[in-house]
Amino acid sequence: MSESASSLEEFRHCREKLNKAIHDAGNLNINRFFALDSRTFESGALDTKTKELLGLVASMVLRCDDCITYHVVRSREEGVTDEEFFEAFAVALVVGGSIVIPHLRRAVARLEEVGGS
Repeated sequence: MSESASSLEEFRHCREKLNKAIHDAGNLNINRFFALDSRTFESGALDTKTKELLGLVASMVLRCDDCITYHVVRSREEGVTDEEFFEAFAVALVVGGSIVIPHLRRAVARLEEVGGS
C-alpha cells in the first residue's frame, strides 16, 4: 500500500472510530448536531453533489484539512469530475485569498489519492 493510500485509510479509520466514541458518549446536543450535519447534505432543492462541493469550498476557505478530505472523498463518491473540482477550488481561492493555497495543495493531493475521473 502506498503512503498516500495509507494516509487516506488512516483518516477514514480514525474518523469512524472517533465519531463512534462521540456518538456512544450519548450527549444529546452533540448527537443532534451530527444528525443535522448529515441531513443537511441530503438531496433537496440542491442535490447532494452540489452540497458536497459547497462544503468543500467552505472547508477550504475555513482551512480545515480534515473537512477538505471528507468533502473531496464525498464529492468524488457523488460523481464530481476533476474539472468540477478545479472550478470549486478556484471559487475557494477567490473567496479565501492566497492563504487558501496550502489547503488547495492538500485538496489536490487528496484528490490524487481518491483517483481521477
